[in-house]
Amino acid sequence: MARIDLKNLSIHFGGFKAVDDVSLTVNDGEFAVYLGPSGCGKTTTLRAIAGLVSATSGDILFDGKRVNDLRPSERNIAMVFQFVSLYPHLSIAENIIFPLKARGVAKADIARKLDWVTGIFKLGDDLRRYPSALPPGARQKVALARAVIREPAALLLDEPLSAIDEQFREEMRWELGHLQRELGVTTIYVTHDQREAMSLADRIVLMNHSKIVQVAKPDTIFFQPSSVFAGQFIGSPSMNLIDLVPVSGGFRLGASEVVLTHAELPEAVIRNPRALKLGVRPRDVRLVSGAGHPLPVVDVFSVGREKYFAFRIGDTIHQGFDTLTDSTPGGVVFAPDGLMFFDAETGMRLETGRIAA
Repeated sequence: MARIDLKNLSIHFGGFKAVDDVSLTVNDGEFAVYLGPSGCGKTTTLRAIAGLVSATSGDILFDGKRVNDLRPSERNIAMVFQFVSLYPHLSIAENIIFPLKARGVAKADIARKLDWVTGIFKLGDDLRRYPSALPPGARQKVALARAVIREPAALLLDEPLSAIDEQFREEMRWELGHLQRELGVTTIYVTHDQREAMSLADRIVLMNHSKIVQVAKPDTIFFQPSSVFAGQFIGSPSMNLIDLVPVSGGFRLGASEVVLTHAELPEAVIRNPRALKLGVRPRDVRLVSGAGHPLPVVDVFSVGREKYFAFRIGDTIHQGFDTLTDSTPGGVVFAPDGLMFFDAETGMRLETGRIAA
């Protein structure tokens, strides 16, 4: 296994900065997930680690050794892509052992390793079949087995589940996390799917506009996002973002008449001289009977077993969690520990000492 260090890594394509001065350490045996919108630089970073893209500047190190000038075949990594590329004329067993045969590994060692990965991936019943006979999820398992059988120092996965039907994706996600823990191989996984990132990662590497925005455990990014982008990218439904307007004794919520008083706010917010925005996740906004802020409710809807409601502040629609058991008109309540505050200009979160949970 390997520790992977990126030091001030930049990758430019002409005048375009695909990766801009990125530094990161992925620890030995860690499952790190690169998450972000399309075009943010996560796949380019992965390809640079693999040696498929050259760094414009900066260094890539495996266990402290600089590998910038090593070919992909010299880096002892395995990579699995979004679309599976198995050899259709070879059986599943032949596909899996192909990398070993190409390297001239002894037959006895090949047989031993095939038994090993067959047991891990539970592919024993499929070894004599051909790729066309397997569903997409099973073909992706074969591609993973072929990557793992080489016992690489690092496993690089580029959206490996995105081409699989949703009904198989949940199962594959669980299996992949279980397999990585069993193998203990250093793994870097690229996705734009926050559910995959939150369920698989030891740490999430959140990227936007070619830069790393935040690196943290999934719960930390959810409850303590470093910025407006991190707060709104993680979580579904997305975090509500509301302007705070300073008034006597507190802050008014945007264009509404609702005021959060100083007694309801952290000292860091009261004393902050800059314009702020309030961030609050729908799970921390409740529709209750009786007392509550008189914000107009425009819709109530269900997502599975959960009921949500939509409310309006000015021209913007926000969402919250409906706790009413009947149609009695109610008010909107914000959970104090769920309130986050962001600098309106920089988008960075203000440290208040509160941690939402």
